Amino acid sequence: MSNKYLLGIDLGTSGTKTVLFAQDGTVVASATVEYPMSQPQNGWAEQAPEDWWNAAVTTLSRVIRESGVAPEDIAGLGISGQMHGLVMLDENGAVLRPSIIWCDQRTGVECEEITALVGAQRLIEITANPALTGFTAGKIRWVQKHEPEIYKRCRHILLPKDYLRYQLTGDFATEVSDASGMQLLDVPNRCWSDEVLGKLGIDKAYLGKVYESAEVTGHISREAAALTGLSEKTLVVGGAGDNAAAAVGTGVVADGRAFTTIGTSGVVFAHTDKLAIDPKGRVHTFCCAVPGAWHVMGVTQAAGLSLKWFRDNFCHAEMEAAAGMGVDSYDLMNQEVAKSPIGANRLFYLPYLMGERTPHLDPDCRGVFFGLSAMHQKRDLTRAVMEGVSYSLKDCLNVLGEMGVTPAQMLATGGGGRSELWRQMLADVFGCPVCTTQSKEGPALGVAILAGVGAGLYPSVREACDSMIHVGVTQQPIAENQPRYAACYDQYRQLYPAMKDAFKRLAQ
Repeated sequence: MSNKYLLGIDLGTSGTKTVLFAQDGTVVASATVEYPMSQPQNGWAEQAPEDWWNAAVTTLSRVIRESGVAPEDIAGLGISGQMHGLVMLDENGAVLRPSIIWCDQRTGVECEEITALVGAQRLIEITANPALTGFTAGKIRWVQKHEPEIYKRCRHILLPKDYLRYQLTGDFATEVSDASGMQLLDVPNRCWSDEVLGKLGIDKAYLGKVYESAEVTGHISREAAALTGLSEKTLVVGGAGDNAAAAVGTGVVADGRAFTTIGTSGVVFAHTDKLAIDPKGRVHTFCCAVPGAWHVMGVTQAAGLSLKWFRDNFCHAEMEAAAGMGVDSYDLMNQEVAKSPIGANRLFYLPYLMGERTPHLDPDCRGVFFGLSAMHQKRDLTRAVMEGVSYSLKDCLNVLGEMGVTPAQMLATGGGGRSELWRQMLADVFGCPVCTTQSKEGPALGVAILAGVGAGLYPSVREACDSMIHVGVTQQPIAENQPRYAACYDQYRQLYPAMKDAFKRLAQ
């Protein structure tokens, strides 16, 4: 029997990455193509779905060409993607408007309307989450109100990764983990909610069929095969939203396991076999990629984004030096941060550049440096940013603890998870070991694993993870650091309540 291969596509906010894996999880070939995000107004965020598709075609072609693997030996393909984005197609499958993506904040009024129409408590009972500006339902309602002529022509509503699926297979489909973030899914029962759709006036026929994440949704179409070099025999599985995919890609598929992602946004994510919903709606409960299980997830809007914003605006010297040395600019920044003490010489940073989700659910709060004095150097500001993001992730972990979800160890993923300094900071702030996996391909590996299950190479998601995932280094908490961070965290927690009203006035 010839060796089989699996493809994972990860449609991110900054770019799409396609990775080809051997059956044991080793990377055979990988390619990334980046694309822009447009912000037509303050708080808006849009992308062109055509950019995602072009990036997918380019990366797929490149990976197949460079790997030398025969296309018919690629058993399955999974797609992971940024969640909550709204893609609207007409009856011919043509894109009607740019996609309104996850970090867009324009739908505050629409969320209030959705809450009034469904009822605040009922909405949490059905969708496991309050109405949030990031979620898709509010975006659909915004288009219904502000662009009625576009909504009239709409016949299909898809999530970003499901648009790629449509382009690859011709099928209109989604799966439970990503659909959970639309606010239209009955999360406890893993199906569309007729009640919510009816109250919001959304035709169920516009939505794709809902599958479990490892179920086969279709095969590569002749057109897509011609464009990419894929075989029409390659099957496509449900795949997963980016965080559910990262969970599979890091082996967080059983109780007691959790991970923290520091990507553009930050996530603290724990698996649970029992349905757990926060009645206050501060964290999200979604169906996870393991059939019959869920995950609970707190989100920090601007985690890695905070450090990237700081680097791009204030660290040009480091960026130039890094380019000259052929190293990563963040590595040079880390070296400087290590010279600043815990607490960054009494400087604090609130990472609310894009408003905040967990635990504040406040679209109006904004980023803050607090305690700035003439003694502070750039390294202190950089450290304060990293500590502030760590404290905001600790806020997420605390809410999970209140719900009875308490992980014994934490995996770190995303760009920030590559920093040993940042992982140590998280271990000290969280008070638990923080480890990595040997593969850095989190979401792409996760959906490739799901494709392996769909293709029958593995009997279950858990067994596939055991075969394909290998744990790397672990950072243990350092005893003397913990009380120092705890004192800083106490101070950090007092800042948001003290400024909450000022943020509201600023927004007006």
